Amino acid sequence: MANFNKVILIGNLTKDPELRYTPNGTAVLNLRLASNHRFKDRTGEVKQETCFITVVVWDKQAETCNQYLQKGSSVLVEGRLQSRNFQDNNGQNRSVIEVRADRVVFLNNQAQKQTASTNLTKSETSADNTELEVSNENGVDDIAWSKEIDEQLS
Repeated sequence: MANFNKVILIGNLTKDPELRYTPNGTAVLNLRLASNHRFKDRTGEVKQETCFITVVVWDKQAETCNQYLQKGSSVLVEGRLQSRNFQDNNGQNRSVIEVRADRVVFLNNQAQKQTASTNLTKSETSADNTELEVSNENGVDDIAWSKEIDEQLS
C-alpha cells in the first residue's frame, strides 16, 4: 500500500509565533496560519473560506522563525500532517491534527531584508540577488526566499 503525506500552504500568521523549549533544550514553535480560498458559488457570487491551521516548527528553524515573523507575516509552509493526543485542563482527552514544518519560506519583504542582512555568512545569493537560502548544519534549508514567488503572489 502506498502512502504519501505532504502539505504545502501559503497564508498569513493570525498571531505572533509562540516559542518554547522542550526539557532537553530543543526549540519548538507554534505558528497559527490562516489560508484563504476564494471561489464562485452556483450563482456566480464570489465567496471566501478561511482555514486556520497550526504549524509546528522545530530546532534552529523555530528560533529563526521566531526572530523574523510576527502577526500578519506571509509564509509558505512545506511539511506533513501529524496527529497527537493530549488531555486538556479539564481532563478531557483531545486529538489534534497539525502541520509539522519541514521548510518555512518568508514571503514578506521586511522578514526577507532582515534575514538577508543578518545571515549572509551562511547563505548563497545569486548575482542578481533574487534568491536567498539559509541552511543549518545538517544541510536542510531553514529559510528559503524567492523574489519571483513574492512577485507572483503580489
